Amino acid sequence: MSKVRVLLADDHEGTLELTHGVLDGEFEVIGTARNGRDAVAEVQRLDPDVLVIDISMPILNGFQAASLLGAGCRTKIVFLTLCHEDVFVQAAFSAGASAFVVKLDLHTDLVPAIYEALEGRRYISRSIPR
Repeated sequence: MSKVRVLLADDHEGTLELTHGVLDGEFEVIGTARNGRDAVAEVQRLDPDVLVIDISMPILNGFQAASLLGAGCRTKIVFLTLCHEDVFVQAAFSAGASAFVVKLDLHTDLVPAIYEALEGRRYISRSIPR
């Protein structure tokens, strides 16, 4: 059985490295993008199972990139961000996200969020009050 293929999109090299380290072994990280426009292009080129994307990025932010991918895209979108306010959570799901993970919860929440997204369920970081 092949591993789940994940594309990472964040404009901070350190976050890309940390996220790659958390996912390594569990998933196959097939590429990275450092802005929203490149994230959209890489999703179209690589057809990953999951896109892990930040909100705040140059050229196109994560919301814009997710919206451009649209409902017809089979790639599940997982936001990984510093933002934790409810308005960002709602905007992420409106843009087509399957999961919303706060970067402070990266080590505990990203892997389960990806699996929940792949199962067609929504996931929100446990540290966000509901």
